[in-house]
Amino acid sequence: MSKLFYTIGETAEILGENVSLVRYWSGYFEKFLKTSRTAKGDRRFMPEDVETFKQIHFLVKEKGLTLDGAAKQLGADRASVEGRVRALESLKSIRKQLAEIRKSL
Repeated sequence: MSKLFYTIGETAEILGENVSLVRYWSGYFEKFLKTSRTAKGDRRFMPEDVETFKQIHFLVKEKGLTLDGAAKQLGADRASVEGRVRALESLKSIRKQLAEIRKSL
């Protein structure tokens, strides 16, 4: 990630979710995020926060955990969640590349 801060819209786009869901998660998981606000009150997320959102997305949407379960998992064993999210992103990238190769054949 190359930016210093991401808006809530950019974060939602990265996750493929609605802005309202990201807004809700930012309040629910505030102890795991370092959200800052502009003078207007807009939320800004650091790249680490976006990674945390990806972990939350994985736990809630992919594994089917509740929000409380996801919070417990992040608090207990964050390193393993981070590893699984990175592996999943790598696999999605490889799949996309293979699809592009298949189209070119």
